[in-house]
Amino acid sequence: MGEPTSSHTAKASSTTPPPPPPVPLSPKISLVQPSQKKKHKPKMVRVFRSVFRSLPIITPVCKFPSLPAGIPDGHHHHHHLRTVNGSSGGTRVSGTLFGYPKGRVSLSVQETPKCFPTAVIELSMHTSALQKEMAAGMVRVALECEKRSEKDKTRLLEEPLWTMFCNGKKTGYGMRREATEEDLSVMELLKAVSMGAGVLPMRSGGGDDVDGGEMTYVRAPFEHVVGSKDSETLYMLSPDGNTAGPELTIFFVRI
Repeated sequence: MGEPTSSHTAKASSTTPPPPPPVPLSPKISLVQPSQKKKHKPKMVRVFRSVFRSLPIITPVCKFPSLPAGIPDGHHHHHHLRTVNGSSGGTRVSGTLFGYPKGRVSLSVQETPKCFPTAVIELSMHTSALQKEMAAGMVRVALECEKRSEKDKTRLLEEPLWTMFCNGKKTGYGMRREATEEDLSVMELLKAVSMGAGVLPMRSGGGDDVDGGEMTYVRAPFEHVVGSKDSETLYMLSPDGNTAGPELTIFFVRI
């Protein structure tokens, strides 16, 4: 028998299936830009808030079972007005806490779940530690930074670094950062979710071997209340949309 002809070789190679195309590490991003609309508050509302900004917070009981709110015990020098009937005049935003169990948890704030984040803040707590705090009861996170001069127009949520307290205990520092490709992938995967909690398998392998590449998340609507240029608060809303009794409250303050 002679060696196979070139035609036989071509025929044999043509039966071998081509390799599959590479799987993309992240989904196609279809998020939209936020509206950037400025909401001008009536003068009387601004005056009312400036007068009552020193009143203590009111936090009625909420029956939402998985997340927790208020001001940390060691921070009674920062008082905020909180109304029971939900008439505080805040704006509704989407908030997502996400991270690998052994990694630091991040907070993403979006105008709606379909928008690019307006702020991404990396908090100084492991995701698993924050989950334990939320399972134990009401969670109060305070992010503090130093006051700026009157001429400085930097917005509070644009501050690069905060000292972080969780339920009155100093935990380290929170840091604002630009949204990464992985952050945007998470927001894209959760685009249709307005409220919920769960685990996302991440192909990028950002977690360590213990995490197995799984990222946990909690997403909920928040009421964003601006008390002044040095004081803003995110109150987590309950499932029925009532603003009373948030289980998780995040305070941003300049002191």
